[in-house]
Amino acid sequence: MKSIQLLIVALLLVSFTLQAQRKKVVFIMSAAKELQLKNGKTYPETGVFLSEFYLAYKEISNLGYDVDFATPNGIVSSIDKESYNKKYWGKKDTLISEATEFVKHNLNFNKPLSLEQAIENIYNYTGMVIPGGQGLMVDLFYDKNISSILKDFSQNGKPIGLICHAPALILSIPKVENPFIGYKVNSVTGLEEFFIENFVMKGKPKNRKIAKQLKKLGLKYAKGSPAGNFAVRDRELITSQNPYSNEAFNKLYLEALTEFQIKGNLKSLYK
Repeated sequence: MKSIQLLIVALLLVSFTLQAQRKKVVFIMSAAKELQLKNGKTYPETGVFLSEFYLAYKEISNLGYDVDFATPNGIVSSIDKESYNKKYWGKKDTLISEATEFVKHNLNFNKPLSLEQAIENIYNYTGMVIPGGQGLMVDLFYDKNISSILKDFSQNGKPIGLICHAPALILSIPKVENPFIGYKVNSVTGLEEFFIENFVMKGKPKNRKIAKQLKKLGLKYAKGSPAGNFAVRDRELITSQNPYSNEAFNKLYLEALTEFQIKGNLKSLYK
């Protein structure tokens, strides 16, 4: 009986700590607005994919987390025009207007941190998310800060969420110091890239075939059906395939956040 009472007290203390502790996630966002294509044309109004960003943000906020936004040079993110299409939202299409208003008026979104500022505050974050969209292939992929941020979160076992095109950022880390070699990973598929290039952008970008590059680097690539709801988790890394995968991604990412938070609080409790 006494051991049960002690267990109940311990659980209550953990619960209290979880509620009292300030929890924060950082969203690393592209600030690019256009994408140069191999045919000499430019794909305009690219950037962050709205459903991939907002639906993850909403779920994380509802779980009680504060959210910071960080972009290269603290420039406000643009939203990919294609991502306003209802087909990418599934049963959540009623949230498009809400997400649009958020982008227009939310103070944190419209005054993002720079990536350097995010690094300065990195120990305050429980997790990070990088939404997809073609924009990140323009700026984040080449930003020296991304490698540092990804490695730091991985070394501390903090949940890392990379959506659709965002797993390509793993490629920015040199192989000899890449913590994700051997991890199971997902991303936009070659077939989905083909569709985007031929029916949305009308041209091929410079950097493509993300799945093939990840496999070549030494990651174990797993994929779902085209336009399917698919995401995978391997330890602290959660990756998803496309805008249709928001539900699968959010489920796995919230589980990882909760597990990390509980482990952290239990560790503090027994110090």
